[in-house]
Amino acid sequence: MSEIAVTDLMALVWFLALWCGYTYYADGMKGEGRTLLTVMRKHREVWMVRMLNRENRVADTTILSAIMRSVGLFTTTTLFILAGLLAILGAVDKAQSLVQGLPFVEASSRVAWELKVLLLLMIFIYAFFKFAWSLRQLNYALVLIGAAPPPSDARLPSAIQFAHGTARIISGSVLNLNRGVRAYYFGLAALSWFLHPILFALITIWVVAVVYRREFRSFTLTLLDNIPEPDIHTDDSKS
Repeated sequence: MSEIAVTDLMALVWFLALWCGYTYYADGMKGEGRTLLTVMRKHREVWMVRMLNRENRVADTTILSAIMRSVGLFTTTTLFILAGLLAILGAVDKAQSLVQGLPFVEASSRVAWELKVLLLLMIFIYAFFKFAWSLRQLNYALVLIGAAPPPSDARLPSAIQFAHGTARIISGSVLNLNRGVRAYYFGLAALSWFLHPILFALITIWVVAVVYRREFRSFTLTLLDNIPEPDIHTDDSKS
């Protein structure tokens, strides 16, 4: 550990504390706060209840399939990133000599460089698991849509409960997708660690501020929150 500077260790602890702290704050509100996740959760519940009234549910499966393609793209991209990071880990000396030739880059030992690459590996491994689990949950949701009660039973309490349960499965998938995308943001912050630990700490704060604004204070959130919920008991089976 003597080969790793104290500033590097402090920056790493700062990074992990901010990421874990923000995740606990943003994802632990359990519907009590006004965030993109909580607002969209309500719209997904309306969607699933209205799905029960449709005889033809091709549109619902098409929407989920489109979401699955997006998640699949993130999953594949993450695998490519992991392959590149493993290649860098096997050629640390070349990468280190290339980056440390740039101005304003703090000199680091080989051990410190390996730690930085390993951090990126852990971040994107975490993202891969989140995307993969999100994809599986969407597959489960597709099965549930196929097993949904017919429109004639749409107003039964058991059918409404089924729709809300399906919406919760989709919301769980979106939660994991959101955590995977968030890992990308923090992965970009971790890249600055190769330049300087203080820059790493500052960019981590900036990333938290950007993510917070998008999830809690964005104009998109205001628009989504102001969209009135339609009458979920309207019979649109002919649509």
